[in-house]
Amino acid sequence: MGRGRPRLGTYGHRQLNHGRPVNSPPSRALRWSGQIVSTRWGHSNAMAQGTVQVTHTGTSRWRRRTGEYASLAAALEAAGDGDVLTVAPGTYRENLVVQRAVTLRGPEGTVGSVRIAPVDGVALTVRASAVLQDLHIEGQDTASPALLVEDGTPELVGLRIVTRSAVGIEVRAAARPTVRRCTVDNPAGVGIGVLEGAGGLFEECEVVAAGQSGVSVRGGAHPRLERCRIHHTSGAGLSVNGEGSGLEAVGCEVYEVKGSGVQVAARGSAHLTDCTVHRTSADGVTLDTDAVLTLSDCDIHDIPENAIDLRSRAVLTLTRSTVRRFGRNGLSVWDPGTRVDANQCEIHDSTGDYPAVWVSDGATAVLEACRVHDVPDALFVLDRGSRVDVVDSDLSQVRNTAVSVSDGATAQLDDCRIREAATGAWFRDHGSGGTLSGCTIDGAQTGVIVTKGADPRMERCTVTSPAEAGFYVSAEGRGTFHGCRVTGSSGYGFHVIDGCRTTLTRCRTERCARGGYEFAEDGPLVEDCTSDESGVRPPAPEVPAVLTATQTTGLLGAVPGQRATAPATAPLPDAEPVRTPKAVLGELDALVGLESVKREVRALTDMIEIGRRRQEAGLKAASVRRHLVFTGSPGTGKTTVARLYGEILASLAVLERGHLVEVSRVDLVGEHIGSTAIRTQEAFDRARGGVLFIDEAYALSPEDSGRDFGKEAIDTLVKLMEDHREAVVVIVAGYTAEMERFLSVNPGVASRFSRTITFSDYEPEELLRIVEQQAEEHEYRLAAGTGEALLKYFTALPKGPAFGNGRTARQTFESMVERHAGRVARFTEMNTDDLTLLYPEDLPELP
Repeated sequence: MGRGRPRLGTYGHRQLNHGRPVNSPPSRALRWSGQIVSTRWGHSNAMAQGTVQVTHTGTSRWRRRTGEYASLAAALEAAGDGDVLTVAPGTYRENLVVQRAVTLRGPEGTVGSVRIAPVDGVALTVRASAVLQDLHIEGQDTASPALLVEDGTPELVGLRIVTRSAVGIEVRAAARPTVRRCTVDNPAGVGIGVLEGAGGLFEECEVVAAGQSGVSVRGGAHPRLERCRIHHTSGAGLSVNGEGSGLEAVGCEVYEVKGSGVQVAARGSAHLTDCTVHRTSADGVTLDTDAVLTLSDCDIHDIPENAIDLRSRAVLTLTRSTVRRFGRNGLSVWDPGTRVDANQCEIHDSTGDYPAVWVSDGATAVLEACRVHDVPDALFVLDRGSRVDVVDSDLSQVRNTAVSVSDGATAQLDDCRIREAATGAWFRDHGSGGTLSGCTIDGAQTGVIVTKGADPRMERCTVTSPAEAGFYVSAEGRGTFHGCRVTGSSGYGFHVIDGCRTTLTRCRTERCARGGYEFAEDGPLVEDCTSDESGVRPPAPEVPAVLTATQTTGLLGAVPGQRATAPATAPLPDAEPVRTPKAVLGELDALVGLESVKREVRALTDMIEIGRRRQEAGLKAASVRRHLVFTGSPGTGKTTVARLYGEILASLAVLERGHLVEVSRVDLVGEHIGSTAIRTQEAFDRARGGVLFIDEAYALSPEDSGRDFGKEAIDTLVKLMEDHREAVVVIVAGYTAEMERFLSVNPGVASRFSRTITFSDYEPEELLRIVEQQAEEHEYRLAAGTGEALLKYFTALPKGPAFGNGRTARQTFESMVERHAGRVARFTEMNTDDLTLLYPEDLPELP
């Protein structure tokens, strides 16, 4: 092409190449150095383009024609292996194909200034071991990838793909790229796709948005990810699908995804090391259909559903990893052939009411040197063929049952420690069994329960300080107990009833309040069992200290009843200084919204105050029932108002302390007859002098109650409220419709509550005020327009069952702070405004 005057672009001036107009003739030095200067003209409707400088690294001056070229594609065609193409800033609306081992890059110091943005098709295709650096790639074709790597071992460095394509970066066939510090923003499709046997290394890359999976591996591909971040995806964060497909990830983070964090299926495999998965909308990790996954030193947390769910012969190996803050199961294992092997792992802090480890339908779980704690239930294994093996592990702070075995399942525990559980182990029904060997159970309500024909074996197990019984067998339960020991029981050591065919050999009890052994007439087979009978009971007829099989009936001839003792209560902590009613009401008034609630509380407070003053004046005071019903959605401030109400009553000397004790169904309802009344009494005792706040109280009377023990909790509570009407204020709370049903179930309940206070949902303006308060408290500010954007966001936000009102506002602020940090962290320099101002772009996406 000649060196005539080039056309002017829409910038209104001639394009420059290193300060020289491109229509000037190249210098002699430029021509003879082997450089090629090309000008990108583009289509007639394209933006003005920059220039492309191609630097020849060879020694031959005549290897190719020098001169200027009409397009970037032409420059690529003219360049040879090893050449460097430096692209001047501009927008290039071409579909580029790189077929030689060249270097294609933007000018130094102008990252993102070169935009490759065709109107359709694949924006950039790489078929050689080229180097691509500091380019901004945009694609608009929902049927094509924005960047396609088909062959070679190219290096992609510092690319930013902002697109609405089928895939942001797609790697296929024999390609093995090295991708470093690249960013993919593709809200219309997959972030990164690797398929058809391809591989590659992705280092410090980030998928900031994806309309489907963040990273999708299929068709026998096998990439490796190192220190990558995948977030805000509408599908899975990492997806591996298909036989031969595999993924290795090291030091990666997956979060804010609407699907599963990691999904492996259909004979796919993955190995994650030192990775974090959190804040997903679905399960944290999902395995299905012969999938294989290894997690080493990983952290799975803040998952609303199952932290890890696997089924259909999937296999998971979990090593030195943590699973925490999950809404359903920490580990959910289903189906024959499905297996989990966990070693040196920790599962804790459940946020729901489900077992931490669930094994069913013939699956297997092995836990070695693991810790499970702060959960509703630790291990549930059910269905014939299902099995758990637990070795040298700790199960502690379990609100209900540490180990539950039912429906023909099997559990084997060796050298394990169970502490602070309502029930240590419960073998529930016929065919359920297994072995507990060398285990200790400390501080449980009941150590081991065997019911309905279950037949486990206990060897050298010790139960210390149970509140009710060490070992409890009923309803034709069986079981073999060898070398077991119970010490410090508040009830019996061994309690076997209903003609259960149980065998006890070489067992011992010490310091059991009601007695070491309690058997029915056709009691168990007992051999070489001993009891200290060390003065913990009133005198009883003398019985032998050593029992044999021929002495079982005589042992129970005159077992005395339980010694009457005062209920033990924990010492009360030192009371905090009581604030004045005015100070507490001031804090109530400072809460956002809740105007009707404030009026109700003030009216109630005024009545109590005037009644107290009338009494001081020798006048009759109207009787005021102080128990309340709070109705409304979650996050509307019910718990906060209950706390302040207790403080107000304490400041008026109506309550001694005014502290708040918050409980729910799991804290009140036991698992067998008699335990519910004990739990309810204990909760009431903890609340003496203050407020007992029962959240989701309607759960105590489910619609399909059957033989549910919730009614026992209600009956016990009603009696305690009557007997100790001045000692405790009871507030029951929950959704409006469910609480109306709850109050109608038991007339005695409804009659003891003076009034119902309804907590309305917050309006968008009130949610905005909460965000503003949070921002002020944490030293942030809302930039111009952010308040209006928040109002629109809260107006459009779906108000489903999971909507948390004030909690949602706080979570929105937290998400904004996180997105702000991700945005500002890329600044090389930042001022106070950069560090404090929150903009509309920091708002999270609507779910």
